Amino acid sequence: MAENIVSATVDELPDLEGTEFGPSSWRPVTQEEVNLYARLSGDDNPIHLDEDYAAASPFGTRIVHGLLTLSLVVPLMREIFQINGASMGINYGMNKVRFPAPVPAGARIRAHGTVAKVTDVGGGWQIEVPVTFDVEGSEKPACVAELVLRYYK
Repeated sequence: MAENIVSATVDELPDLEGTEFGPSSWRPVTQEEVNLYARLSGDDNPIHLDEDYAAASPFGTRIVHGLLTLSLVVPLMREIFQINGASMGINYGMNKVRFPAPVPAGARIRAHGTVAKVTDVGGGWQIEVPVTFDVEGSEKPACVAELVLRYYK
């Protein structure tokens, strides 16, 4: 069950600066999803797909693509961060992204973050949101990313 859910209107965004949200509930990342992502992205590195190859690697098992993990920010954040009353919300980019630890295929991840900065962009707000992806059972996060989102009135 998700905790610490942010649900606000676009006009309340400036008041959210410094607000923490999450974590989301745990979400498994299956080998089937890894295989589909490999086909879609063209990233067929055997560390993701070949069980024997991955078993002999330092990870000891197949791992999830870092960019697949990052893309799961959408369903994970939707659960814990909701802005209502915006005419449009967009992913404006990222300031930085790191993948400190692998996600073994089949492992569960969750996300949590903070609204670090809110800036007026004329007709809306830009927010900088550091988000951390935890891997169940791992001390290190799978991904840390500073998202830049925009919400327009």
